[in-house]
Amino acid sequence: MEYKGRDTVLAVCYDFDKTLSPTDMQAQGYIQSVDFDVADFWNKTNALAAENDMDGNLAYMYVMMDEARGKLVFTRKSLEEYGSRVQLFPGVSEWFDRINAYGEQKGIIVEHYIISSGLKEMIDGTGIARKGVFKKVYASSFYYDERGVAVWPAQVINYTNKTQFLFRIEKGVLDINDDGVNEYFAPENLRVPFRNMVYIGDSDTDIPCMKLVNMNGGHAIGVYDPEKGNKERVYKMLRDNRIRYFAPADYRDGTELDILLKQIIDKTSAYEKLETKHISDVYETK
Repeated sequence: MEYKGRDTVLAVCYDFDKTLSPTDMQAQGYIQSVDFDVADFWNKTNALAAENDMDGNLAYMYVMMDEARGKLVFTRKSLEEYGSRVQLFPGVSEWFDRINAYGEQKGIIVEHYIISSGLKEMIDGTGIARKGVFKKVYASSFYYDERGVAVWPAQVINYTNKTQFLFRIEKGVLDINDDGVNEYFAPENLRVPFRNMVYIGDSDTDIPCMKLVNMNGGHAIGVYDPEKGNKERVYKMLRDNRIRYFAPADYRDGTELDILLKQIIDKTSAYEKLETKHISDVYETK
């Protein structure tokens, strides 16, 4: 457990597929390596889920394991290798250091978290994860036997249970097996109150997290592929009050998204200074 310190923390939480990366991570090498067309792979996954009342994420994890038989050894190492090839949106590689530095200038510690239905092993294999930019990666993952071969799902994250990780971040109870997340925390003891959270996502699967962050004073941002320019999803999320802002998924310096997050850092810094002053004034009058 991590306890609230004297410094203000801003937690920036990201979905991964189509938020930091233009397409599903499985479609950037793995699906092709098991001789599947991308659309056919997802059609098979969706049919398996529908025919068996099965969670869609469990379905894709099963199909990945099943289709690997006789074609490749399905290990953590091989999944991380596929992850190392995952393409990222423009500017993602430099984004984290730049945002952290800006936060430091404003007296804010910026922490970055992944909350994704994708595969943790593949995310861990990306260059950004290997640089240690993420405080924590919450994503679906496999259990591996003594030879390192995947044999069973260890963690499955879908759009509804994503929200539990926001509460873990809020309270500083980051270990997924720590049931201390269910304990009561006084507001002043919350390590990262929701007002100091940003959630960045791209689709309906992010809506529960976006709604939770939004309704508690935080900042939900919808992003869309800058090359395709399709804003239909973010327009719908804006109309439905799921997000407060939207921007192209372009993470380079000076872009709309870059400016927006820096403005959120500015707002967080100003608010926390006022809050600290208010608390100090209250104690002085006693």
